[in-house]
Amino acid sequence: MNFTRWSARLPGTQRRAAARTDNVVTPDRLGEGSVPAARAEQLTHGTPALPAVDELPVREVLDRVPALVALIHGPDHRLAYVNDAYIAAFGARPVGIPAREALPELDELGLFPLLDQVLRSRKPRTVKSRKAPDGHSYTFSCTPVGDGGSGGVLVFATDVTDHAEAAERLRTSERRQRETAVTLQRSLLPQELEQPDDLRVAATYQPGGTEAAVGGDWYDVITLGGGRTALVIGDVMGRGVRAAAVMGQLRTAVRAYARLDLPPHEILQLLDGLATEIDANQIATCVYAIHDPNEGRLVYASAGHLPILVRDESGVVLRADEPTGPPLGTGNWMHASGSIPLGPGSTAVLYTDGLVERRNEDLDEGIAALERALAGATGTPQVICDRLVRSAGVTADHDDDVAVLVLQHPARTGPDGELFRNAALELLGGVEAAPRARAFASGVLTSWRFPPELHDLGVLAASELVANSLQHGTPPMRLRLRRTDRRLIIEVTDGDDHLPRRRRAEPGDESGRGIAIVATIASAWGSRRTPGGGKAVWCEFALPRAK
Repeated sequence: MNFTRWSARLPGTQRRAAARTDNVVTPDRLGEGSVPAARAEQLTHGTPALPAVDELPVREVLDRVPALVALIHGPDHRLAYVNDAYIAAFGARPVGIPAREALPELDELGLFPLLDQVLRSRKPRTVKSRKAPDGHSYTFSCTPVGDGGSGGVLVFATDVTDHAEAAERLRTSERRQRETAVTLQRSLLPQELEQPDDLRVAATYQPGGTEAAVGGDWYDVITLGGGRTALVIGDVMGRGVRAAAVMGQLRTAVRAYARLDLPPHEILQLLDGLATEIDANQIATCVYAIHDPNEGRLVYASAGHLPILVRDESGVVLRADEPTGPPLGTGNWMHASGSIPLGPGSTAVLYTDGLVERRNEDLDEGIAALERALAGATGTPQVICDRLVRSAGVTADHDDDVAVLVLQHPARTGPDGELFRNAALELLGGVEAAPRARAFASGVLTSWRFPPELHDLGVLAASELVANSLQHGTPPMRLRLRRTDRRLIIEVTDGDDHLPRRRRAEPGDESGRGIAIVATIASAWGSRRTPGGGKAVWCEFALPRAK
């Protein structure tokens, strides 16, 4: 085998030979910008002659190359040569036999189809970082040599074990960081959603694929008492553990602020200031909404978040538009509340941008696609969650986190409807309104077939709340009784916005015991300011479980 002739086919060899030919100094070119004759004579006679590359013993060069070299000849891939480094790595190999038998390690690495491609195309191919049976990782370069039927392939393998191990350590570190972020993210999300009396709620969270760092998507459902429910969804900009940690702080703050029972825009005002304090460089989008079954609407405020979608009982999908303020953490913005109908038979969807945002696609197109998917999605909230995620093409390798919160306000009829009842009385006149309120409460609770003990407690609570409103409030006043399958709710509203508080009455005091009595006999009580001015004071009693 003429290794000198074969080496002439190696990449770059012909270029270097041509360069040497072009740069030979001929006598007729001396003096035309070339080295002067005296200088040329000094270089020629004063420097030892160097051997040309073509004169080097190729086999000796290849034997000393630290990389693994194998020469495979012909279409049947017969082994022609392996260098010392190859023998040191895999042992001696017999020449002249098919390479599949002589070089089984290349067969295990799947290189023989690549050798066929190189022979056919006469173009070099490279395979990066394949782990060989000796435990080392190599990058294989396969270069065609020779012509026609006498052609072959020179396999040149460079040991890249250190680089491969470093890359694997980096991947392992990134994987552990991602697992930490995912674990933190999931631990900060609600482990079990609260299920309000009047709503059916489900949510899903899908972290981004393995190549994407975890973001700060979150959601929550908070029962406020008096039959009202707060729903929140948000997205912290950024990724990784830091975003998840900021998300956890915001979610905890939302739950604390929700207990104040403030309007949605005031909750966002508080969150905006907190987000600035947590990290001035970290912003988040958020929607905070409150559902009151007595109003049949969803009152919400948005801080740069995507619009809520609501499908009514006829299947028409509505999009909540303005008002939308800037994201949390930007500061100096007065948020405003809006509302959207959510009556019996309606379904609402709150979501993060991972569900609708795609590269090279307008965001409105993604929201419009979600509207179409919601219009045709039926079933339980969890079923709708899954269908919306599937329709958006969200898979395990999705490039962004996705959070979806679905709530339904069921249309209850028949026996189920008997468990959800409302009754209201306008409190007109002066002190004579109190006995009318007691008689009204007694009649309603009797018609709802409550047991005598619960009946008496309900009448007492209604009497105390009405008396408190008549003494400290202003018209208009209203008494509302509501029952669900789980509790009895009694609420009194009036036009004064001064919220009552529980205090200890002295023995000589003639007043100050009403709220204390209500707090003692009821399962829970509370008060809030109403949007049009005034306040609502409520209490609730847990109903005995049906046996």
